[in-house]
Amino acid sequence: MRFLVVIIALCWPLQALSAPVSASRTLPAGTIIGPADLVLPPDADMADADALIGQQTRITIYAGRPVAATQLRAPRLVARNQIVPLVFSQGSLRIEISGRALSEGSAGDMIPVMNLSSRQTVSALVAPDGTLRITR
Repeated sequence: MRFLVVIIALCWPLQALSAPVSASRTLPAGTIIGPADLVLPPDADMADADALIGQQTRITIYAGRPVAATQLRAPRLVARNQIVPLVFSQGSLRIEISGRALSEGSAGDMIPVMNLSSRQTVSALVAPDGTLRITR
């Protein structure tokens, strides 16, 4: 049985593992990654780096260390306590007021927002342009 396992292991085609994309400098938490922040190994695919560019670091990544997708997140568009436009639209009706974000968020996140006029808290969806949309 062991002999069979050894033969299968030797005959099985091995895929060459490419070296991971690494940081060219120390990237503090919250840094938006640009092309100059990454070092590509000679055998790396450019798509590997393209997937990382524009992402924000969750933790500090030290120079020369591999950059993993789990260390990154979508960039934050709204910061906590930021005054943001709060939009409700339904059909031809559009209401826009100011609100205070009660947590940070990126595009597609639902975050709590305080309406500055009424002081009521509502949930709103962060739009790609940074506005918050109230949905029903």
